Amino acid sequence: VQLQASGGGLVQAGGSLRLSCAASGRTFSSYIIHWFRQAPGKEREFVAAITWSAGSTYYADSVKGRFTISRDNAKNTVYLQMNSLKPEDTAVYYCAAAYRALRPATGDYDYWGQGTQVTVSS
Repeated sequence: VQLQASGGGLVQAGGSLRLSCAASGRTFSSYIIHWFRQAPGKEREFVAAITWSAGSTYYADSVKGRFTISRDNAKNTVYLQMNSLKPEDTAVYYCAAAYRALRPATGDYDYWGQGTQVTVSS
């Protein structure tokens, strides 16, 4: 079972990026897929989440209105569309899956993807 995060890069402030979290090895119909980010010297913070089955979405206040999380069941992939990027969005972004749980304790995520670096220049 694997989560593969990709799509990071360097972008100017105001630009856009789309991150992907490709899931393999099992079905994730009962899981909630989360995106987190961690900037250097800072705690990891929640960014967004989506329930795989119903597609219900949740966002941190800091990204609401700028980021959109979605999923493609056929491709077993969750996306994070990031628009109007700001320098403070610079971080390593991770995806993680939790079985029927929204934002559980750190140790209760079942699967983690490797991070993908997002750098926003001013």
